[in-house]
Order: sequence, then C-alpha cells, then structure tokens
Amino acid sequence: MFNTLSAQNTHSDASWKALGYFNLYRFLIAFLFVALIWIGQLPDPLGISSARLFSLSAHVDLLFSIVFGFFINLKYPRYTLQVAGQVLFDICVLSLMMYASSGLNSGFGMLLVITVAGGSILTAGRIAIFFAAIATIFVFSQELYVKLVLEYSTPNYTHVAFLGITFFLTAILGHVLARRVRETEALANQRASDLESLSRLNEHIVQRMQSGIIVLDEELRVRLANASACRHLGLAGDVHSRPIAEIAPVLSSILRKWMIDDNQRNFIIKSGTSGIDLQVSVTRLNPGTRSGILVFLEDIAPMRQRAQQMKLASLGRLAASIAHEVRNPLGAICHAGQLLSESETLVQEDTRLIQIIMEHSQRVNAIIENVQKISRREPSTPAQIEFKPHLEKFIRNFTEHQQLPATAISLDMEADDTLVYMDEGQLYQVLWNLCENALRYSVGQPLIELWGGFRADTQRPFLDIIDHGPGIPEDIVDNLFEPFFTTNPQGSGLGLYIARELCEANEASLNLHANSSSGCCFRIYFSHIQKQLNKVITI
Repeated sequence: MFNTLSAQNTHSDASWKALGYFNLYRFLIAFLFVALIWIGQLPDPLGISSARLFSLSAHVDLLFSIVFGFFINLKYPRYTLQVAGQVLFDICVLSLMMYASSGLNSGFGMLLVITVAGGSILTAGRIAIFFAAIATIFVFSQELYVKLVLEYSTPNYTHVAFLGITFFLTAILGHVLARRVRETEALANQRASDLESLSRLNEHIVQRMQSGIIVLDEELRVRLANASACRHLGLAGDVHSRPIAEIAPVLSSILRKWMIDDNQRNFIIKSGTSGIDLQVSVTRLNPGTRSGILVFLEDIAPMRQRAQQMKLASLGRLAASIAHEVRNPLGAICHAGQLLSESETLVQEDTRLIQIIMEHSQRVNAIIENVQKISRREPSTPAQIEFKPHLEKFIRNFTEHQQLPATAISLDMEADDTLVYMDEGQLYQVLWNLCENALRYSVGQPLIELWGGFRADTQRPFLDIIDHGPGIPEDIVDNLFEPFFTTNPQGSGLGLYIARELCEANEASLNLHANSSSGCCFRIYFSHIQKQLNKVITI
C-alpha cells in the first residue's frame, strides 16, 4: 500500500501544503457556522429558509474538512483527486447552505467564488473551467428550482448570469496566475538544482586539485581545506572551524605577519609533519575587506624539478666548454708527466713532484667526468618500484662490490609491500652515493642501516640511511649539499650534490634527518605515489 502511495505522490510538498491551507480555510468557515448555530447567534438571512438543512450542511462540512485533513497528511489518494473532491464537495455544500439561506441574497455567492478560485490555483489544466461550470450549474439550478417549485420566491437570473461570469473569469485568471507561479517555481527549482550541481562540481574540482587550498575567516578559522592541503600539512580528521594556529602553527605565524603587512604574498615554509617544503600564497577573497582569506599551498618539488632541468641544460653547455677547454691541456700535462717519469735522467727528488702532478690531474679529470655525468644524464622516467626487493638487490650488489660481509648492511621495513615512485636507475645511484659516504666513516656492526617507513599523514614513503660514525661537524652541516664542497682531500664534493639533484628530479627530497656524535641519518622522502599515478592518468 505504501509503495502505491509513493508512486502516486508526484506533486511537491509545497502543493500539498497549499492544499492543506485551503482545507484549513474550509474548516474555519464551517467551524464558524457551527459555533454560531450552537450559541444561537446565527444572523439573518443564514438558515432563514431551512434552518435544519443549513445546520446539517455546516456540520457535514466541518466533519468532512477534518476527514480531508487526515487524507492530506497521508497524501492519499493522489493530489489531483483530493483537490477535485474538496472543491466539488465545497460547491455542493455551499449551494445547499445558499438554498437554506434564501438563495443568492444570502451572499454565499462570494464563498463560491473563493472556492472556484482556490480550485483554479491548486490544479493545472482545464479542470479550473470545469469547477466554474459546476458552480454556475448549481446556482442556475437553484434559481430554476425556485421558479418551478417554490412560488413564494422570485428568481434573479441577472444575478445568476453575473455570478456565472464571475466564476469563469475567476477560474481563468486563477488558472493563468497559477500556471505562471508553477513555471516560476519550476524555473527556481531548476536554478537551485543547477546551483547545487555547480556547487558540487566546484567542491569536487577543489578536492581533486593538486594544489592545496585553505579558506579562512577573519578569525583564522578553517572554512574549507581540500585533500591536498591536508596532505601537505599532515592534517587528519575534520579540520572545519578549527583555528589554523591549532593545526598548523608555522602557517599561522606567517598569516599573522601577512595581516600586518600584506605586501609580501608568497612564502616558503617547511611542514613540520610532512617534512616537505611548501610555497604559500595568500590573498583575500574580497579585496579591501578583512573577511575571507584564501591560502594556496604548493609542493615546490615539481618547481625545483623544472628548475633542475633548466640548470642541467646550462650545466651541459658549461660541461661541454670545460671538456673542450680543460681536457686537452690536461691530457698534455698528463702525457708530459708520464714522459718525465720514464726519463733516465730523472732526479730522485723530482719523482714525488711528478706523482703529485699525476694525482691532481686524475682528480681534475674525475671532476670533469662527474660534471659531464650530470649534464648528460637522461631525463628521469619515474616508475612504480617494489621497494623491499629493490633494496635487497642493491645490498647484494653493493656488498659484493665493496667486498663486505652480507651482515654489513641491515634492512628493516615497516611494510614489506611498500611502493615508491622514482626512476630505478637514479634511485640506485642515489643509494650508492649515500652508502659510499656512510661506509667511509661508519664503524661497528652493522656498518650501515637502511630503515624504510611510511608516513600515514602525508601518504609518502621514506628511507633512512644510517651510519655509526663520528657525525658531521655542525659548522659544515649547511654546506653539505653544495657542489664541490668536501672535507675529503681525495673527494670531488659532488656526491651529495648529485644525490639531491637526482631526488629533486623525481619530486623526492633528500636531507640530513639526524646528526650526533654516534652517527648521522640521511632521509629520502619519496613522492606521493597516488599523486604521480593520477598525474600520469591525466596526461
């Protein structure tokens, strides 16, 4: 039964509410007449021709208005049937009460006009004309009955004609007005639906954007934060309406400085939770007011990657120039040194000088080769890598090449199924450079520890390369990744620089995570793998 009700209820709640108001009007009119009857204050000419018929009609009308109210709340039977039933029933009852009150002179014609108008507004189509016709027929039939049956009363056909015209004009006008109201309501509903769809589309676009977006009110409370912003800042849970100072103190301090002086709109911060560098851009939603602040968060790793490509292009031209200008005279120096070393007249004291010439020539040659490796490096082609098998393969190759026992490097992973997104060959080179540096200083067993983990807040995997050496002096920590900076007389100073450049070329990051007198830890934060896969799909 209730399935049938749902199927028949095709009208809006507003239509049912309007029908309820119409029935409430009928109830109040009937209640007024019944109340006047019971207190004996019914004015003339109400019920003057037949008080019993008038009283019976008023009580029936009151009873049926209550019954109709019940069906309206139930929304059964269907809407159009209930409207037609109420209007026709009201026309019948009012016609009887008109007859019991000495006909048209009682003024019930105006109540019939209201009923016809209500039916015209509540329904669509030509049924409004039908209501007017029924009301006219009832009034005319009543006057005809007075003429043929009741000889004591004189019919007023002119009054009937004007009242009938009023019925039809009211029905037509009500129908036209109701149609325009329905068209306006349909247009408003369509516009509201379009706005809602557009709002959902905008929200979907904002949530899917790679850039982080945060909207704040004048009290620096979060009104909107998309998924990228939460990932960049390492936020979890619902952040709506929470103060930005509570969830991102570093960002809050920058915003307060910007509110004092908004000339600078771009800042670089390091997220304390995600460990990545972010470019923060701040603007107002409504310029000239203090309401609404829009914050953009960009992971600068892709920007660094683009800068890296430009840097490599310039370095390639520089390397070609170095190879041409330096290598030829360097080769001549090496050749002359070899000839001198083969001379029979060479003095014993000069042998050490020739050795110094050869060693430093080889070092200069190694520097040139390292620079050329950077400039000639192919663009990175990141791919999804099963992390643990890749690390196990690297450890086997590295220990065999360095002639180390298998236990010299330990591997520990939080999850064996961890995936990373990076160029496999370049990852191999980064690990080789970092492990060579660690091996140079580490003592004890194991010499090197590799520890892989996964940050749930940022969805980024990482790898720690830990040694057990004396640590790095604090006065040189800031210069570790500068090219040609080294504390080893035999080193080129390009190992860590190349490792970081390779990481940034893959939207990863390399930094000194921990440093103490018992060793240091270099950490690689890999790119968010799902973000990269989405980027590939978009392309």
